[in-house]
Amino acid sequence: MKKKKLLDSFAMVSYLNREAGCQKVLDVMANAQKSGDTLFMNEINIGEVFHIVSRKRGLEKGEYFIETIVPSLPLSPVPNTFDDVIEAARIKAEYPLSFADCFTVATARKQDCTIITGDQEFKRVEHLVDIDWM
Repeated sequence: MKKKKLLDSFAMVSYLNREAGCQKVLDVMANAQKSGDTLFMNEINIGEVFHIVSRKRGLEKGEYFIETIVPSLPLSPVPNTFDDVIEAARIKAEYPLSFADCFTVATARKQDCTIITGDQEFKRVEHLVDIDWM
């Protein structure tokens, strides 16, 4: 059985900016579109991308990302329960990752997903989750 895929904010920003490694994200999205497989992204990471886009390009572009781009992608946002927040906090207590990245790790573990990223911080948790490097 194929493992599910999970985008982190690094992957999404690379995709939006057409930066190095974005071809991996394009391929994963095209495969999800074709196969009907679900591509996941935690809502915290979507919020982080909104913040990055809004800070760099303005609030209007951030809103466009949320209202137009996200719904157009073969992406299933993953919400968080209180238990999910505490699991991310446990990961944060143990590993030097951003809190948003901890939600990525917690989601990958809970949903049994492979993380798509180029963020080198994830090298610190390669023993916890599967990572498909961009």
